[in-house]
Amino acid sequence: MSDTKGFSRNLQKFGAVLSGMVIPNIGAFMAFGIIAALFIETGWIPNADLANLTTPLLQTLLPLLIGYTGGEMFGGKRGAVCGAVATMGVIVGSDIPMFLAAMIVGPLSGFIMKKIDAALDGRIKSGFEMLVNNFTLAIIGGVLCCVSYKLIGPGVAAINAVLSAGIQFIMDRGMIIFAPVIVEPAKVLFLNNALDHGILGPLGYQQVKTQGFSILFLLVTNPGTGLGLLLAYWKFAKGEMKDSAPGNIIIHFFGGIHEVYFPYVLAQPLTLIPMILGGMSAVASYLLFQGGCIATPSPGSIFAVLAMTPEKCMIGTIIGVVVSTVVSFLLNSLVVKHAYKDFDEMTEDGQYEALKAQKDAMKAESKGISGSDQNEKRQIAHSVVRKVVVACDAGMGSSAMAAANLKKKVKEAGLTQITVIHSAISKIPDDADLILTHEELTPTAKAAQSDKEHISFDNYLNSPVFDEVVERLKKQEAERGESH
Repeated sequence: MSDTKGFSRNLQKFGAVLSGMVIPNIGAFMAFGIIAALFIETGWIPNADLANLTTPLLQTLLPLLIGYTGGEMFGGKRGAVCGAVATMGVIVGSDIPMFLAAMIVGPLSGFIMKKIDAALDGRIKSGFEMLVNNFTLAIIGGVLCCVSYKLIGPGVAAINAVLSAGIQFIMDRGMIIFAPVIVEPAKVLFLNNALDHGILGPLGYQQVKTQGFSILFLLVTNPGTGLGLLLAYWKFAKGEMKDSAPGNIIIHFFGGIHEVYFPYVLAQPLTLIPMILGGMSAVASYLLFQGGCIATPSPGSIFAVLAMTPEKCMIGTIIGVVVSTVVSFLLNSLVVKHAYKDFDEMTEDGQYEALKAQKDAMKAESKGISGSDQNEKRQIAHSVVRKVVVACDAGMGSSAMAAANLKKKVKEAGLTQITVIHSAISKIPDDADLILTHEELTPTAKAAQSDKEHISFDNYLNSPVFDEVVERLKKQEAERGESH
């Protein structure tokens, strides 16, 4: 069991690194998608002159941004510049978008630059710092650029060719329809960003070059399956799960933050089967009616999906979303109704809460968490807090939503001295006093910031943990006021 948990955590860390290089630059990716969707030959308003922008954006700018960001993650600003220089080597040495190569070269450059700087720290004669710093960056960046051009670029190009041929082989035989068997379970383990931006995205952009669109962009971002699940909970669940569903439907389908439905799957693992079948029905629809996007819709909102869909794929994409919603809703309804059938006979003498508590205890036990462990996880330490960080793997979608919710509560409580921000786990600031993460991501956050106080929550909108944190902060400010 521990080996499985360790593997899952390591996978989440790796996924956080991959998505962390893409998510901060997602606006640039969408800018490419909008330009391509409008102006290429099969676009909404074809314009051969403006369409000339797409190739440089796709093959030069986007890999450079990935390489720069990857270098910054591992080596700060100097690592970022070194990563960008090294990434030019793989760009010049290939005629395909080198996203995967940039994800290798960028972090490698940042790591090497950081080690070189650490080795030279304190050994540079006073007055020569700028000279040495500039020359070390220039030399390391130049060497890595040449190595990238001669070795890394051709190696990744060969891997890309194999992967592309494999994807094409699978698609030609209709086997891509089974992709949700892997995608849907991976999503609820919070690997959605890693899959979307680290694996499927780069392969999808290569398909865009040859056929003008790709269904790979929709395997993770299709909002239909999650919508069907939430509708089933809204219709047939009871209590908090039912009450929270409408708000999460809006956030998921229109806001594009899919993480809000993951706890619903984790609460009833059998819903994974309808999710997989809903995803398969979507893929079948895309294949049958030529659905697809021209860039990664991010976040996975229906608005972003349609914005990234070229004209010739619009009907197929819409059909895929609708079909997956219907299939997911119908099949999940059976699971949810069965799960909540005993609740219908509850009286108002507390049996409902007792059954709910029993279910929570069984769920905790299945995860290897004892009652005392749960109390320890929920216990809030008494240390002075000034900055609260809500973190997720990418630091944009779900953490931004949870941070906004907590920030509102903090403001309403009049806690003007408290700062609440959101962040990627890999970029949690050093001056953070308290770190909040979803319970599935807490081990990763603890590994990244082991000397900080961590608190887990299970719901991005309605978790009682947020109220507990606010109460703690109010008590803290009251005690500090008395002491002064």
